[in-house]
Amino acid sequence: MRTEDLSKTLDHTVLAPETTRADIARACELACEFHVAALSAGPQYTRLIAGRLRGTDVKTCAVIGAAIDEYRQDAHIARAEQAVCDGADELEVVMNLAAMRAGEFGVVREELVQLVRAVRTRAANDARGTIIVKAIIDAPLLDEAHVRLACKIVADVGADFAMTSSSVGAQVSIEDVELMRAALPEHIGVTASGGVCTVSDVQAMISAGAARIGTSCAVDVLEQIRATSGRSR
Repeated sequence: MRTEDLSKTLDHTVLAPETTRADIARACELACEFHVAALSAGPQYTRLIAGRLRGTDVKTCAVIGAAIDEYRQDAHIARAEQAVCDGADELEVVMNLAAMRAGEFGVVREELVQLVRAVRTRAANDARGTIIVKAIIDAPLLDEAHVRLACKIVADVGADFAMTSSSVGAQVSIEDVELMRAALPEHIGVTASGGVCTVSDVQAMISAGAARIGTSCAVDVLEQIRATSGRSR
């Protein structure tokens, strides 16, 4: 296996609370070196990342809501719109987990509709083209019925991916990915995120149906493949 066989399935995430601008700058260098699909970080770093990745084959992804303890729809929309203005090509947006678990499915759907609409309108007004939206459903924290309903909502509102989790303190399973893949229409991708740390983890998630993998270990995975490929020559 070569790094190019997997690199465009990997989103390199940098979400640690202690992350600095220097960390982000280094992550941009590594993302470009290994040609990952996207570099995902908090929206406060979107402008910096977009500037450093301009002209490369790596997308800028802003993660909206992963570090917010209380879900606030107005804050989500404001951060998402600002991230588009700052140069984000992709957004990972947290679904309202509390409302989902409480059975308030209409609320969850309407909030996600509003966010997707706001993002697409902002992108059109700024002549930004298509912005990829990944809706984070936190599958490891839901039962099977709620995962299926969350996936239906993601499909209904026109998001591009359903994402297993924000990867902060969660552990995705093969079963989560298989369930989401089965519940979604073919044109909507699954992003597996949460504890995906090794080459075998990545391969297992892809085999289960994931089109993208969000992991803070993306560079480690690709370095491992590079080292293995070098020894096999």
